[in-house]
Amino acid sequence: MMLSRSSFSSLFIVLTLAACATKAPVPVTERSRAGGATAPAEAAAPPRVARPGHYIVKPGDTLIRIALDHGQNYRDISAWNGLENPNLIEVGQELRVVRPESTAVTRPVAPPSGGADTRPVAPAAAAPAVPADGVRREPKGGKLPYSEQAWAQAQKPDTPLAVAKVEPKPEPRPEAKPEPRPEAKPEAKPEAKPEAKPEPAGNGDKIDWAWPTSGKVIAAFNETSSKGVDLAGKPGDPVLAAAGGRVVYAGTGLRGYGKLVIVKHDNSFLSAYAHNQSLLVKEGQAVSKGQKIAELGDTDSDRPKLHFEIRRQGKPVDPGKYLPPR
Repeated sequence: MMLSRSSFSSLFIVLTLAACATKAPVPVTERSRAGGATAPAEAAAPPRVARPGHYIVKPGDTLIRIALDHGQNYRDISAWNGLENPNLIEVGQELRVVRPESTAVTRPVAPPSGGADTRPVAPAAAAPAVPADGVRREPKGGKLPYSEQAWAQAQKPDTPLAVAKVEPKPEPRPEAKPEPRPEAKPEAKPEAKPEAKPEPAGNGDKIDWAWPTSGKVIAAFNETSSKGVDLAGKPGDPVLAAAGGRVVYAGTGLRGYGKLVIVKHDNSFLSAYAHNQSLLVKEGQAVSKGQKIAELGDTDSDRPKLHFEIRRQGKPVDPGKYLPPR
């Protein structure tokens, strides 16, 4: 049966569409590196480690927090790192948190070992010149008795006169007597000293501590949840310095502490007084033990209370081990 031209065209289109519909999709493969293996995921960069005496700023840090955690004055840290604005620090920034040590340069008195000594050396006494023939011709001198031989030698200037010299006899030296050896004495054994007993923890390295307020303890020290003790009280109650020292911070720059006072007592100890309603001291001011430095309040707190901390080298310690019993 003969197909018309239009029927043939329709049949061709149908067959073409069927072929396209049954064609399998081309598989997609991940392009690999040389060798045929796929590229492994890049290993995560190791965390940056601060140099000794330094700290790397983390998200949420403030200079006040860093100073408190390292037992330093935030102004000192700012000065050691040349910060124009203490409030502007960046995550990942490395800050010095330990006072830089002064390095004094000393000059050695003696020249270094192995080096040439450049000091002038006095010239040695010049030895008398010796002629090439090995015969010394010293100035003639002395008197000899007349003889034909002496007269003949005197007529020859190049011939030295044979002058007999009488060498002095060496004086007898006293026999060297052996020096008496000291008798060996038994070594004196060091006296046994009594072992030094550790000082009680309550002395705080000889700091005279006192309670900062008369309120009772409503929350004890806990290394995980409480870095100090909470003392109950009424708004306006006096907050006293627990020991003599110098105020290194007075303000509200530390989140969660409200109006805060920090006193530095020596190179090891700080004390912190938080949640006050008013501050009565300024930074840099010297305070004495028992001096009123603030008034109790409830800033950044759910109730009126004093949160009190003692920190040694920036690490929170239990105030109950330092404060006197009451």
